[in-house]
Amino acid sequence: MKLIVDENIAFAKEAFLGFGNLRLLNGRSITNTEVKDADVIIVRSITQVDEKLLKNSKVKFIGTTTIGTDHIDLEYLENNNIKFADAKGCNADSVAEYVFTALLKVVSEEQLSLGGKTIGVVGVGNIGSKVVRLAESFGMKVLKNDPPLERKSIGKNYVPLDEILKADIITLHVPLTLEGVDKTHHLLNKENFKKIKSEALIINTARGAAIDNDALLKESSVRNFKLILDVWEDEPSINIRLLKETKVGTAHIAGYSLEGKVNGTKMIYDSFCKYYNREPAWKPELPKIEQTDLRIPEGKTDEEKLYKLFFSIYDIEKDDSQLRNITTCKQNRQAAYFDKLRKEYPVRREFNNYNIRLSNNETHFKPILESFRFKVKSD
Repeated sequence: MKLIVDENIAFAKEAFLGFGNLRLLNGRSITNTEVKDADVIIVRSITQVDEKLLKNSKVKFIGTTTIGTDHIDLEYLENNNIKFADAKGCNADSVAEYVFTALLKVVSEEQLSLGGKTIGVVGVGNIGSKVVRLAESFGMKVLKNDPPLERKSIGKNYVPLDEILKADIITLHVPLTLEGVDKTHHLLNKENFKKIKSEALIINTARGAAIDNDALLKESSVRNFKLILDVWEDEPSINIRLLKETKVGTAHIAGYSLEGKVNGTKMIYDSFCKYYNREPAWKPELPKIEQTDLRIPEGKTDEEKLYKLFFSIYDIEKDDSQLRNITTCKQNRQAAYFDKLRKEYPVRREFNNYNIRLSNNETHFKPILESFRFKVKSD
């Protein structure tokens, strides 16, 4: 059996080496020539899997260690009897932690309170549902929009997109769908930007093209939107002018916690073993964290205290500044730099690894911290 696996998939070698001839390749170098005699391909979102890639190959199993499938031609795979597996939900906690770390950064800098603010969550699947729960723990008013789930009567209290656009904060957690009744391509666009209030905070950790980036740049400069963008149209060739308008800008790494990456690999590994009737044997072992006991730092507001706590675990400011360094690259090297940031991304751990000890006057933090999966103890 010949397997071709993206070299940037966590634990790729450890998970798949024992099944045959394993080739690790850069995801952008996985081409039709490379896969001609492959049986298995395991990719990330940067590899387009379609007829162009698979024509005249003998591939029978394709896995993506990502939650999105817009890079996969699912109809082609079904028509050609090719088994497909994805990793939906693998990095949901990582993305949710990113959203609130970025959000707390912005509001603490402006000494704003999240309590009482209205947040519109577009897409209430694996990630969006976590964002809803976390927002509620802050006492925020939550508006939800998810037409596919609403039609299936999964969940309740949904509102139309126009209602979401009135919120103080809008965060997108949708797949990229190019057409049809649930089209999300340019879901936010020059027409409905007019319905968003000035100085609203817009977050996109879903897919870059869910927002018309050119229209966002034009409207944001007039309406003073506060932007938190982790994803961009035309990655890895991003809009540098739009980056300069952001409060937080990062290189599509919201879901890049070590746990999120490993979960993705394990989910595809298990699907692979099931398809080929192999007994799963690989169990990932994550490195031990030396300092797991933390306290709430000092700060002027609760939001600032929480941001400092989150920042002590996840340095989002470093991710932001490293992407901004793209402006020092020559234009023809900027795309490669964007990819490099993702390929060489440092180890980031999720919040459930940490214990927080609270003093008597800090007990009001307990429900918020527990909603983020911290282990909370009191003095």
